[in-house]
Amino acid sequence: MHLGRAQWQARLRAHERRADTLTAGHRERRVAGRAHPVADFLFVYYNHSPGRLRRWHPGPGTVLENATDSSVATQRFHRLDPDGNVALDAAAFVAERGRTVSFVRDLLCATLARPARANCFGLHEWAMVYGSEPEGVRHDRWPLRLGADGTDEVVRSHRIRCSHFDAYRFFTAAATPLNTLHPTRETQRAMEQPGCLHAGMDVYKWCYKLAPAVPGELVLDAFELAADIRTLDMRASPYDLRDLGLTPVRIETRTGKTEFAAAQAGFAERSNALRARLVSVCEDLLAAG
Repeated sequence: MHLGRAQWQARLRAHERRADTLTAGHRERRVAGRAHPVADFLFVYYNHSPGRLRRWHPGPGTVLENATDSSVATQRFHRLDPDGNVALDAAAFVAERGRTVSFVRDLLCATLARPARANCFGLHEWAMVYGSEPEGVRHDRWPLRLGADGTDEVVRSHRIRCSHFDAYRFFTAAATPLNTLHPTRETQRAMEQPGCLHAGMDVYKWCYKLAPAVPGELVLDAFELAADIRTLDMRASPYDLRDLGLTPVRIETRTGKTEFAAAQAGFAERSNALRARLVSVCEDLLAAG
């Protein structure tokens, strides 16, 4: 696909405006020296800065016409032809990053092939504080809605079934044996499923890890999904975040469970749509490589 100068400039500017809007709060807090335990997660845990998120990439198979002076022309893995056109050098990208491309494709395809489970109720966050002394709580500036004893009772009275290693590895020592699954880095491809909130957020991680080969619009779509999931994740957590304007999803109640499961099912649908788009990008890259 060829994009004329006016076309690619419009997409680039739209991407930059959208990225600036999505990152404005974080950038303002950073200047002021303030932190947000929910929104800043996407920049602290996921190591992708606002500046890098703002860079637009056209993706594989797209040629930018008359783009000698574009920011894309100076990005790694992009080539400039004698006519002033710029495109991703997919073969060069795959030569260096092909193993990562294949891993991401295989992981996402395996996840897409599984039905979404929407009955974990976000208990991974509860298991991360189970049996902790107050000073051991991850977000110790924020009180537990039910107190330490009430939080522990919720964990004990539920079946914990966390399939995501990067959530499970933060369980307290007391909570680890309560999980009915034992995910590891090696079993990641065999265990991840679309209903998992952390797997949904990780679609963003896989997008930016394949930069600059992933179209900028897809990266921002994945970022927005991750931000929405993070909000639900923390609303359903044991923390009382009402001072941040986050009303709790009380997963310890039947009403809260219903609310959580409905939102989780919606996120599974959104994340699968993004997975399919990213798989297509991976296939295009591997075919060109």
